[in-house]
Amino acid sequence: MSAFEFFFSFYGLLLGLSVAELVGGFSRVLHERERIRFGWLTPLLAIFVAIDIATFWNQAWVIFRGAPFNFALLVLGLVVAGTFYVAASVTFPRVATEGKKLDLDDHFWAHRRIVFACVLAANLIVAATFFLVTGLSGEIGQIALGPIFWIGLAIFIGGTSIGAFAPGRRWVIGALCVLVAYHVFTTGRALTALVQAGGWSLTGS
Repeated sequence: MSAFEFFFSFYGLLLGLSVAELVGGFSRVLHERERIRFGWLTPLLAIFVAIDIATFWNQAWVIFRGAPFNFALLVLGLVVAGTFYVAASVTFPRVATEGKKLDLDDHFWAHRRIVFACVLAANLIVAATFFLVTGLSGEIGQIALGPIFWIGLAIFIGGTSIGAFAPGRRWVIGALCVLVAYHVFTTGRALTALVQAGGWSLTGS
């Protein structure tokens, strides 16, 4: 087992629990659908969180695959994935109060600060780790970080900050829409690159 495989067996498990929380939360509200007003804000927030968790799998491969085994990396993975788990666990409500209607839009406004702040914190920790490690090793000068990277970083930090801290509801809704659109854009770019590269061989040849 390589150092990365050992690290990711722990890190991936914790990230997987976050995905399970999101899927389980959605399943719970489906079971309670007769007493729940869905709205669109909480489902859209769940999509944003889910895709962002997927980006962390990608970031783990890019950033940590060459890292040596180190206990500090396990603690870092625990902090990052644990922060995401908190965000995922409050995205959907646990259960509806017996005999009482539950509005998912009200749940969004009651918990959006925690979710956005946790997502922002997890991303800032990973970004700081990336720039610190590449800066200390001198490799940062060899990495081509184009305008799309910096624009995307600004959109993400700005959007999640507005989502967490802005008092105006229109600002928060606008930020959420922009963040989801940004994730759709990056996913589309990745899909385009996959198609242009010829996909993969089903025969393994």
